[in-house]
Amino acid sequence: MATPNATRPGRIIAALLVLIALVFALIYVTAPDHIGKDKLSLSTKYKPRLGLDLEGGTSVILTPRVAKGSQAKISKDALNQAVSIIRSRVDSFGVAEAEVATAGKNIVISVPGKQDKNILETVKQTAQLRFRRVLLSGSSAPETPVTPSPSGSASPSPSGSASSSSSPTPSGTKSTKNQNGVIPRALRGTTTSSTPSASASATPTPTITPTTPAQTPASSGIGVVPITPALQAEFNALDCSKRSQLQTALHKVGADSPKKPLVTCETDGSAKYILGPAVVLGTEVKSASAGLTSNNGVATGGWQVNLSFNGSGKKKFGEATKDMFAQTAGSDLNRFAIVLDGLVVSAPQTNGAILTGTAEITGSFTQAEATSLANVLKYGALPLTFDAGDVQQISATLGSDQLRAGLIAGGIGLLLVILYSLLYYRGLGFVTVASLCVSAVLTYGMVVLLGWQLGFRLSLAGVAGLIVAIGITADSFIVFFERLRDEVREGRTLRVAVENGWVRARRTILAADFVSFLAAVILYVLSAGSVRGFAFTLGLTTLIDIVVVFMFTKPMLTLLARTEFFGQGHRFSGLDPERLGSTRRTLLTPTPRSRRGGPTSPATEA
Repeated sequence: MATPNATRPGRIIAALLVLIALVFALIYVTAPDHIGKDKLSLSTKYKPRLGLDLEGGTSVILTPRVAKGSQAKISKDALNQAVSIIRSRVDSFGVAEAEVATAGKNIVISVPGKQDKNILETVKQTAQLRFRRVLLSGSSAPETPVTPSPSGSASPSPSGSASSSSSPTPSGTKSTKNQNGVIPRALRGTTTSSTPSASASATPTPTITPTTPAQTPASSGIGVVPITPALQAEFNALDCSKRSQLQTALHKVGADSPKKPLVTCETDGSAKYILGPAVVLGTEVKSASAGLTSNNGVATGGWQVNLSFNGSGKKKFGEATKDMFAQTAGSDLNRFAIVLDGLVVSAPQTNGAILTGTAEITGSFTQAEATSLANVLKYGALPLTFDAGDVQQISATLGSDQLRAGLIAGGIGLLLVILYSLLYYRGLGFVTVASLCVSAVLTYGMVVLLGWQLGFRLSLAGVAGLIVAIGITADSFIVFFERLRDEVREGRTLRVAVENGWVRARRTILAADFVSFLAAVILYVLSAGSVRGFAFTLGLTTLIDIVVVFMFTKPMLTLLARTEFFGQGHRFSGLDPERLGSTRRTLLTPTPRSRRGGPTSPATEA
């Protein structure tokens, strides 16, 4: 009787077909419907994403900036450190085939794909994360004085009450327009507005004046400074709707100094603030990671960024939140602003002292947005301040001609492998052809799926890795076939020869594939750029080779061993006993020598 794993080859092949169908179904599910404003067709979803050398992409030049009159110099070491940090940010998106290099004193970042701007936006950020006290907050519009009416009084409104916009006191309520908020674990809670209700009686139209002394925050406390008339004037004149002008102002040398107060806006332009000096710096952030939001341990489906502080950051954060919690609930001094590159990401209230040194950035994040922000925080600030130039479209460095040449070379190599298999192994060569076809389909599906899921892009180096994989896959077949032939030469029936040959061949196959996969992993870890694409495809196809050999090649030979063409050792089957040097004439029954106690085998004669 045959071994148990030889009785169900059909089920194993069916499982492989289900796996292939699942891969292509996942492509349809994970591929986006739109990239930017362009809608993706069904055929586009099932095409591999190409690298910079084959498709082109976008490029931006970062120019380092030095303060006027400063004696500081842009050193080569600082540029190299910046390149290393930017490359780490790019690599954290997966094998995106992006290029980061220096050009003189500039840094050039090139990202494949015309629509793939997420990486560019991430690497351009200087990642200056600071935690500041809120001294004063207000609406985003500039506040200009309003001249009273000539009569000196305002006409009563029809409703008998003044407009709610007449209140000169800035609101302490955080704008609901902010979609991505940094909320430390103890900073949750509903914020009450500090805006007083309008009077029920008719009042003259007010003139907006600077904050009165009663509204000025105390000058004592951690991260608290007096609001000077210059700060108040800058606050009143600030228009958050003009974000480009604000960012230009923030890029000026010393504008976002951690030791000075800051007048700025929220990232969405919904509110403006006067902030105190930085209490905690981004360099005191220990770790940052993206994860699912949860409520009492149950995932709610949203995404957040988890932050933890180092020893000094934990102490400063705890002391600051303790001081804020002692302030009046709902007041600005009870709020803590999380500032990224000069703009307020969120300014929540403090509901208690945070002594654990952990915080959460929550909001309407997508997975990509949460991962992007975590990467910026994790890899730290750049050693230099850069001005980003315009994003430009770049053409493919190699183009379709080189891709076509690479595919032709791969096709020629595949054809030679098929011809060799058919001439030397005859009927068994068709098993090689079928296995290579299954491997090609599965590899294509995985390349497309990983392109949408992990950002993998196929470069010419990656194509070379796929071509090399043809030889690795064919080598596994050859090892198995030769072991099978050895069993036939020893006089065993074909069914038993398949099982015995497989037991001996799979050890060699696994050992060889392990060496190839280990080499691919080491190359991927130690390399950068397009070389990582080669290592990635080499490792991927090595794993696929194991799947195909175990789930298709071996079960297929088990089925073929039951047929008359292969079982009788037809001269074109590749298992002709006479051609292989065996004295028997058929592979369906054992030879008398085998019955009288030939070499023992793991399988039982059929």
